[in-house]
Amino acid sequence: MRRIISKRKIYKSKSILAPRKQLYKGIVFLMFFSFAIVFIFGDHGLLKLYNIKNERKMIQKKISQLREEKEILKNEKSKIENDLNYIEKIAREKYKMVKPGEKIFKVTDN
Repeated sequence: MRRIISKRKIYKSKSILAPRKQLYKGIVFLMFFSFAIVFIFGDHGLLKLYNIKNERKMIQKKISQLREEKEILKNEKSKIENDLNYIEKIAREKYKMVKPGEKIFKVTDN
């Protein structure tokens, strides 16, 4: 008879522990799920990191374009300061200036 009683106690204790194990598993799952969401979508998460990397690439590309433009403008400046032929070319093309005695002919398409 003692064996039967002890078996019943074992079965009762197993039935009591089963919901607790499920509860613990549920809590662990919720914690893991919460950490995963924070890790991906949080302020310092993977999504934010991805967006920052893309923004960094765009900014670096813009910086390289501005550096190239700066070099072009430096060359333009040195030509304007030193090259008289270039200054004359700009004056003729951009400002429609002519030397004394020159005539301007306008060509029109019909």
